Formats: sequence, C-alpha cells, structure tokens
Amino acid sequence: MISFAATDTKIMKYDKSRLIEIVREKGLQFGDFTLASGKKGTYYLDCRKVSLDSEGALQVALGILEMLEGDLPDAVGGMAIGADPITAAVITMAAVQQKSLAGFIVRKEAKAHGTGRDVEGPVTAGQSCVIVEDVVTTGGSSLQAIEKVKAAGLEVREVIAIVDRLEGGSAAFAAAGYKLRTLLTIEDFGIKPPQT
Repeated sequence: MISFAATDTKIMKYDKSRLIEIVREKGLQFGDFTLASGKKGTYYLDCRKVSLDSEGALQVALGILEMLEGDLPDAVGGMAIGADPITAAVITMAAVQQKSLAGFIVRKEAKAHGTGRDVEGPVTAGQSCVIVEDVVTTGGSSLQAIEKVKAAGLEVREVIAIVDRLEGGSAAFAAAGYKLRTLLTIEDFGIKPPQT
C-alpha cells in the first residue's frame, strides 16, 4: 500500500529503503537460473515486476529523476521491453514535476514495415539522452541500445539502471566511454558479487 497522498507532490521523494523492500518482495528469486547474458546465477532479479508495479514504478522514476536533477537530458529510453515501463514512469513523473522529458524505445529488431526505425519516439538527431535499464549484469543489452541510439543521431550521456549485479557491467560501460549509475546494487540485498 502506498503510504503517502499521491496528489501531494511535495512529499513524493525517492525512498531507497522502500525500493529495496519492493524489489525483495516482488523481483528477487533464489534458485538456479540462466541469465540474459548467458551466465548462470543462483538468484534472479525480475525488475519488470517492480517497474510494472505502481509503487515500484513511482520509486524508480523518483530515484532516476533525483539522479538527473540539475542536468536533465532531452530524453530517456532503452532496449525493449525491460526499459519500456521505466521510460514510461520517468517521463510521466517528469510531467508531474513540470519538467520536459521525452521517451523512446529501442527495438531489438527493426520493423519490416512502416518507417523501419530502430528507435521509436519523439526524438531527433542531436538531442541528448540517458539509457535506462532494469538489471545490469554484463551491460550487453544497453550497449546494443547505445549503438542503435547513436546511429539515430542521439548523444548518449550515461546509463542508469535499477540494479547492478556487480558482474562487469560497469567496467564494460567505462570501456565504451559511458558511466553507469544505479539506484541499487545486489549488495543492498546482502548478496556478495562473484569474485573477479
């Protein structure tokens, strides 16, 4: 249950401890899993269950907008489908805060009909953007999104994710010339990252 009046924007502040609770309750599972990166894992983070939950989406959006305070890009977006609800939440909360921010979706594969674009949304070449992501392991999905966004003429500033598994993603982004910032890391759940 949301513990504040949704109409009072003055008290809608990012609450890291509440986001940790929501991720733990809705998105964190333990077992044997194969991750999108192909790696094996003993836990799985399904942050779509967080970003598609009303309070989870609110906390994610508030956290990302707090990170971007004072240096808002023209747009935010990322690879479909994991980034889509994050993008929607961030641009909606930006409007509530009376900030102008566009969103975009990066297709995994271009459409064979219509315009055939890889990047969909009200963005144009030359605009600045931030890539959003749900969970970062190796960074592969967001690095693919960056390439498609750059090909569309957008200037990528950085990547912001909900959770970093601390398994090399940050280093991969740094090697490509981008900074990764996250709302949480796996250590916020008492899980130690693998030794490198």
